[in-house]
Amino acid sequence: MKVDLLAIGAHPDDIELSCSGTLLHHIALGKHVALVDLTRGELGSRGSAEIRDVEAARAAEMMGAQSRDNLRLADGFFTHQRDNLIAVARKVRQYRPEIVLANAIRDRHPDHGRAAKLIADACFIAGLVKVDIRDATGAVLPPHRPRALYHYIQDYNIEPDFVVDISPYIEQKEALILAFRTQFYTDDPRVAADAPQTPISGKDFLDFLRARARTYGRHAGFEYAEGFTVSRKMGVRNLFDLA
Repeated sequence: MKVDLLAIGAHPDDIELSCSGTLLHHIALGKHVALVDLTRGELGSRGSAEIRDVEAARAAEMMGAQSRDNLRLADGFFTHQRDNLIAVARKVRQYRPEIVLANAIRDRHPDHGRAAKLIADACFIAGLVKVDIRDATGAVLPPHRPRALYHYIQDYNIEPDFVVDISPYIEQKEALILAFRTQFYTDDPRVAADAPQTPISGKDFLDFLRARARTYGRHAGFEYAEGFTVSRKMGVRNLFDLA
């Protein structure tokens, strides 16, 4: 299945937190989107890997993504090594995206920066003709290198290189985040009763996300926006394409 956009996150909910407004916007434009989680988030303080599997599937359905895969790398311990690079490159070749969205280049959670490097290098390797990568049936997957790789912004307040208007989708984005009921704020006592408090489990975190989206949007003339960074210079063919 070929898609236009492939979003990859170290943990289930990374994508929803950081770039789901952008994905919703492009889905509304008729673009096809696939999601890949590197780990199941099994080291998270709240919930479990099994519950997060269900939450992630529900969020993907709500978003309208074509599919969602989980590579089951080791949460907190995956490394930059051949097998993991090939696992990510395999998804790049399977989905053949024009654009890949990846974790923040540095962040509070060490998995995020490691994932950013792993995904970037895997996108390069996916385009190498002499690297043999096969699907589950043993069929050779032809080389493919995405046209662009952009890093979304997560916990750390990194200065974006560009922002995407998500104003019409802010409520939908928040609904996607809250699909991960075990991880974020809820007033449902059945969920919150025995769950430990974490830096992302309070209502203040949801308020922070909305305020930051407003901040990113302000200087571009948008009500709400998501920010991205680039590792190489971007080019435009028409100045009128820039907002």
